[in-house]
Amino acid sequence: MHLKKVSLFNFKNHSSTDLGFSEGINCFVGINGSGKTNLLDAIHYLALTKSALNTVDSQSISHGEDFFSIKGSIVNGDSESEVLCSFQAKQKKVFKVNKKEYGKLSEHIGKFPVVLIAPNDTDIIRDSSEIRRKFFDSILAQLDNHYLQLLIRYTHFLKQRNALLKQFAQNNNYDKDLLSPYSIELITLSKSIAIHRKKLVTNYLPIFKEHYRKLSEGRETVNIEYISKALLPNFEELFSSTIEKDLITQRTNIGIHKDEYDFHIDNNQLKKFGSQGQQKSFLVALKLTQFDIIKNEKNFKPILLLDDIFDKLDDLRIKKLIEMVANNNFGQLFITDARPERSKELLSSIEKDILFFEVVNGEVK
Repeated sequence: MHLKKVSLFNFKNHSSTDLGFSEGINCFVGINGSGKTNLLDAIHYLALTKSALNTVDSQSISHGEDFFSIKGSIVNGDSESEVLCSFQAKQKKVFKVNKKEYGKLSEHIGKFPVVLIAPNDTDIIRDSSEIRRKFFDSILAQLDNHYLQLLIRYTHFLKQRNALLKQFAQNNNYDKDLLSPYSIELITLSKSIAIHRKKLVTNYLPIFKEHYRKLSEGRETVNIEYISKALLPNFEELFSSTIEKDLITQRTNIGIHKDEYDFHIDNNQLKKFGSQGQQKSFLVALKLTQFDIIKNEKNFKPILLLDDIFDKLDDLRIKKLIEMVANNNFGQLFITDARPERSKELLSSIEKDILFFEVVNGEVK
């Protein structure tokens, strides 16, 4: 699978940009703030219907304008699809494939998968458990639309149950019969979602450990532990036992929205005891495993986006990554770098079709 061409209009600092791409490596070079990462974000939109950088679509509109559009041609095997994403302020986002609009945006997820390695990925290790859940959920969502629908349904019922708990607190009352249907739904969905998450980690671990071993040259051992009360045989009893706490806090205190993924290095917590280099190796191994898991499930290689990683990785990890590129482990790559001479030197030994694009204030040549 590869992105053949893209057209941007009023997207961030790109007022009007039309580009055709290599099926191999595409490298966007230019000073920081020139619009390199915005090009990767446009590709992210085409694959996942949303920005990797902004939670609000209106933040992706060029300053002074009231809409943006992104159009791309994606080739997978013998078929070519035209994907269009457009958004106008205060209106619903429009997403079409071959001029046919989706009933729900979630229907598109997984059709044209991408993997993004970016500077803020360190949040997966250092930040809250919510970030780790989102990372693994994004993998499952691109693999299995049924899982995505379960997650959307869970989020809906969680919001409804929490709103009801707040209503009880405001009115100083509690109606067990009114709350019960939401509780039953969350219990059922938690069990299903936890099984999917557990299966992913089981399949993920051997591939992840091998990637980490190569990146670190086998200097330490790593592990990922998935922790969920929804997998316990007495989960229903545990859920029911928290009702007093739920009423006091006005929110649901048990369920898969509380799950954790513990990252370990030599049997210690990574974020507490892992060095900066170890955390970087762990992070790259996480992303490379994401790539392999999607590739194995879909039977084709997802698009790989590498945002400014040459500045964030040391020479050893860059060397290992370039070796993987040279060995044809990946399909189409998009790379950003503020130093064009460095990119050209690093990629010079690779026998692949490589295109360099110079980006200056939203203009590309």
